[in-house]
Amino acid sequence: MTNLQPTYLLELEHVTKRFGEHLVVDDLSMQVANGEIVALLGRTGAGKSTVMSLLMGAISCDSGSVRVAGFDPSRDHDTLRGKMAVSFQTDRLLPWRTARENVELGMLILKRPKKEARAKAVEWLARVKLVDADDKYVHELSGGMRQRVSLARALAVDPELVLLDESFSQLDHATSKVLRRDFSQVVREFRKTCVFVTHRIEDAMDIADRVYVLVEPAKICLELKITPEDRLDESRKQVIYDQIADAIGGNDEA
Repeated sequence: MTNLQPTYLLELEHVTKRFGEHLVVDDLSMQVANGEIVALLGRTGAGKSTVMSLLMGAISCDSGSVRVAGFDPSRDHDTLRGKMAVSFQTDRLLPWRTARENVELGMLILKRPKKEARAKAVEWLARVKLVDADDKYVHELSGGMRQRVSLARALAVDPELVLLDESFSQLDHATSKVLRRDFSQVVREFRKTCVFVTHRIEDAMDIADRVYVLVEPAKICLELKITPEDRLDESRKQVIYDQIADAIGGNDEA
C-alpha cells in the first residue's frame, strides 16, 4: 500500500480545549500547506499560545484532531522528533555556551555527529547574518543578535515545520523589522513551513502568506491571504491592515 503525503503539513480539525471549566479553544479548524508562512494574530487571551502548545504537542486537545505531517504531536513525539523546531519570545539561550555552541545543541540532542553539528552551526549563524559571533557568549550579544541565534538553532536541525511564539515582539520596531525580513528570506529560500504567533499586525503584514485572526476563546474570525503584490502596494496594504485591526478590535500594540 502506497503512503500518500498529506495535502497539508499541518491540520487542525474541530479542535476544542478547556482548562477546567474555562473554554480556551473553540471548534478550531485550520490548515497550513508545505512551504507556507502563516500568522496567528489576536489580542492577549485569544488562545494563540494554547494553539501553539497544541501544535508542539505540549498539550493534547479535548476533542477534534491535530496533525503535523500526518501525526499527532502529543502522541507521536519520537516520529516527529527533529521535524519541528520552536523559537520563543525569549531566546532561551544557555549563557555558559557560545553562540555556535547554542546552535549546535539541537543537533547534538538529535545525535548528529559533533563535527557535522559544528559545521552546520557556523553555516546557519552566517545565514542569519552573525558571521563574527560564533565564539561570543550570550552576555556579549544584543537582543536582536540573541534572537538570531535562537532562530539559527531552530533552523539548523533542518525541520519541516518552524514554530515561532512571539519571537519578534521583545525587540524594538527597527530591529524587529530587519529580523523579520532576514528570517523571511531564509525560510523562503529553504522552503520551510512556518507558523508564528504575534499580537502585532506589522509582523504578519511583513512576512505571512496567510493570516488567521483569533478571538477569545480561540476561534477564527478572519482569514486573509497576503501576496507580495499586496505588500508593495501601499493602498492594498492599508486595506488589509484595517481589516485585521477591525477583526482584532484594536491596534497592533494590543
